[in-house]
Amino acid sequence: MDLVLLRLLFVALLGVVCYFLQPFGLAGPLGAAIGVAAAGAVIVFELRVRALTLRRLIGAVAGSVLGIFGAALFCLVLRSAPLTNSTSAALQIFVLLLMTYVGLLVGANKGDLLNPAVLGTVFAGDKGPKRAAKVLDTSVIIDGRIADIAEAGFIDGIMVVPEFVLRELQVVADSTDGSKRQRGRRGLDMLQRMQSNPSVQVQIVSDDFPTIREVDLKLLELAKKWEAKVVTNDFNLNKVAHLHHVQVLNINDLANALKPVVLPGERMTVLILKEGKEYNQGVGYLDDGTMVVVDHARKMIGRSVDISVTSVLQTASGKMIFGKMDENGKSPDPPRSVPIELTR
Repeated sequence: MDLVLLRLLFVALLGVVCYFLQPFGLAGPLGAAIGVAAAGAVIVFELRVRALTLRRLIGAVAGSVLGIFGAALFCLVLRSAPLTNSTSAALQIFVLLLMTYVGLLVGANKGDLLNPAVLGTVFAGDKGPKRAAKVLDTSVIIDGRIADIAEAGFIDGIMVVPEFVLRELQVVADSTDGSKRQRGRRGLDMLQRMQSNPSVQVQIVSDDFPTIREVDLKLLELAKKWEAKVVTNDFNLNKVAHLHHVQVLNINDLANALKPVVLPGERMTVLILKEGKEYNQGVGYLDDGTMVVVDHARKMIGRSVDISVTSVLQTASGKMIFGKMDENGKSPDPPRSVPIELTR
């Protein structure tokens, strides 16, 4: 409210000053209108600057300064050209505006390429708390594993939950579909659980991007604004985030990294549940959900068999284990028993 009053005071003051001073020989009312319009343009510019990160702001300032410097050098050449005074002045003003405008735009767009380490502690006050922030998307909140990971202390910083994600969760929780309604309520329960834990920092932010309709793109813009990482288990969002150069923490990648390593030649027992896609294959699953494809095991559906691992396929969507067995349902090379020598 104080900021709004300050802006109104600025507009009124500039209008009064232009009314009495009559710039460019304009009459009082017309001069006041020009002053109010100029004040409005300044306020719009101020609102745009407030939305910029410090990197882009410094890039814009550096670009405009370099543009003015380049225009000054170019104007020296124009002054010595055989032109009339009015033509030379018009060209100099045009070059100055053009170089400043181009430098401002290019500097703002390339400001993200600045290295904060080179500029020392200038960025510490603006981005210190934001660097450790994690922006949560709807899918990872509903998944619920982020709560366990945060409570275990394996993820630090502020958990940022935008209000548009909360609205999406509420829509899912109010759905007429029973499955969707259960998932939405689970997500809200997980948020409440994290908020009630004093060791986990959850911050609800009102930042929104009205010009963007897709929630995933809003998340990416928010992550860029906060210079934070996006936490998700959505495969498509993971790919899009990499295209936008936004860092992603994929819960599925963490789960795959924590799965026990299975090496070719190891033996295991698996329950064959269904037939595979290829001829005479059987498919089973480990306790963690990893799919196991066994050759010549189609007739063993519903039975547990001993297999020998032949290969392991790791993909972004999960892990698959391939194995083989003999016709008797036993591993082709059963492990030899090793005698244990007892000592007194």
